[in-house]
Amino acid sequence: MLQAALFFIQRFFNNQMASSVNSQQGRTLQEVVTTASPVEVIAAAKAFFSRRNGIYAAFLEKEGSSYATFRGQGGEEIAIGTAPAGGETRVTGSTYLFDQQVARFLATLPTSDSMAVGTEAVPAGATA
Repeated sequence: MLQAALFFIQRFFNNQMASSVNSQQGRTLQEVVTTASPVEVIAAAKAFFSRRNGIYAAFLEKEGSSYATFRGQGGEEIAIGTAPAGGETRVTGSTYLFDQQVARFLATLPTSDSMAVGTEAVPAGATA
């Protein structure tokens, strides 16, 4: 019985450590809803990633009407995609190493009350 309890505690501890240490997993795919059009989003992405300094610069690799992919240091790929979202535009950014730069780019986009996917909008007149 004691051995089973120790196994459970060790497994729980290892899972907790893995989730806090491997926090990268939740940042490889990021989304936001914006009032900007898909064309404006792609243009903004091209301007944003091309003007980064040094190792954080990424260069346009492929482009379509609703997406753009970039290559950065070491061949790291950044993908930005857009899709209609009820009169607005859902923007998805995907990368493995450039997650902070993708988050910064998404934060530059104009948002409405819907804000980022996964966050709760507070109704007008309510307090958070």
